[in-house]
Amino acid sequence: MSQTEAELLLQLNNSHKRTAAFSGIVRSYQERLYWHIRKMVLSHDDANDVLQNTFMKAWNGLDGFRGDSQISTWLYKIATNETLTFLTNKRLRNSTSMDDEEMILLQNLQSDTYFNGNEVEMKLQKAILTLPEKQRLVFNMKYFDDITYEEMEAILGTTVGALKASYHHAVKKIEKFLENEE
Repeated sequence: MSQTEAELLLQLNNSHKRTAAFSGIVRSYQERLYWHIRKMVLSHDDANDVLQNTFMKAWNGLDGFRGDSQISTWLYKIATNETLTFLTNKRLRNSTSMDDEEMILLQNLQSDTYFNGNEVEMKLQKAILTLPEKQRLVFNMKYFDDITYEEMEAILGTTVGALKASYHHAVKKIEKFLENEE
């Protein structure tokens, strides 16, 4: 743990400095967490909602955070759980299957005014949407966020070997999807 992280933990545990320290955490991590969430939910508005829930959970859970992991790992774990919960609840509310959910997410992405990707990016997003949720999560974390397998292991509670296998299978499925799209 770096000295700055240790200092930040001290500030978080000091009732007089807690709010300012947490505001600094929000400023430091909000963009990275937003994109982590956005790659799963695909909608700007939904990503903002999940991000807000993530920071509310983090704020409410500060007393339980002992510093056993890095703050970034802790926040990614909360954001990931909030994202998966959001997607599950959305599927249940809409009574949709995984295939239908893929189509809804894709339609949301295509109609999202904040998405400015080109045709190639849209094909990649379509390919990623064909992956099972956990594989999609691992792929996004490794490919887009460049998160190490060891960090993912701490965030997702899965072994490095399983994560490597998930990523490998995801890449193969994406390659096959893109070959068939040509």
